[in-house]
Amino acid sequence: MALLHNAVLRPSKQELIAAWAPGQPWFVGDAGAEVESVGSFRFDDPDGEVGVETLLVRFGTGPLLQVALTYRSAPLAGSEGLLVGTMSHSVLGDRWIYDGTGDPVYVAMVAAVALTGGHQADQFMQGDGELIPIAPTTTVLGSGAPGTPVPSLSPPNKTSPNKTAPIETEHNAGTTVTTAGALRVTVLRVVDASVPIAATTDAATLSGTWAEQPVPQLLATVEVLPS
Repeated sequence: MALLHNAVLRPSKQELIAAWAPGQPWFVGDAGAEVESVGSFRFDDPDGEVGVETLLVRFGTGPLLQVALTYRSAPLAGSEGLLVGTMSHSVLGDRWIYDGTGDPVYVAMVAAVALTGGHQADQFMQGDGELIPIAPTTTVLGSGAPGTPVPSLSPPNKTSPNKTAPIETEHNAGTTVTTAGALRVTVLRVVDASVPIAATTDAATLSGTWAEQPVPQLLATVEVLPS
């Protein structure tokens, strides 16, 4: 469950994306155009500490772009290169916004959803002492099956059991490929309806639908690498 707040954000998510995305290798569109939000979805951080949201946006008349973000209450050590920007949240205070494709919480969540056939988090707004459900603007579904093992990002190590595997990200034209331990996650940055969902035979997929895309569209693939 994702609990949202009726809050003022400075700068807004669109303003952060407008300043950051044009500098990325996968960016396509008019950097000076207004950012249109087409849809979004969230995943649940099991520890309840990190916000995990993916936004589908378009710069002017450009193609649809997928921007995965994580929201943190403190800087993520050693991840300065992933920082999208900082934000003042009128309820939660200062927030550090990161490119989710390099954040271990995002990588673990998108892998789990794809491999186990999961879906986006249900969203609620707090109001008058009750939780008010919020209709999703984007619905996503993993291709895997419940109970499928999901490799941990913490490799077996008796001396450092909580150590996270190194995360390597490769930004290409249209995609970001993240490798962490036994996982390889490919996020389609440019969302193209001509790309088939069955991208590879061995990869689990994450697909989504939204108002202008009623047919499931490939958003990401997740592969478990041989040990």
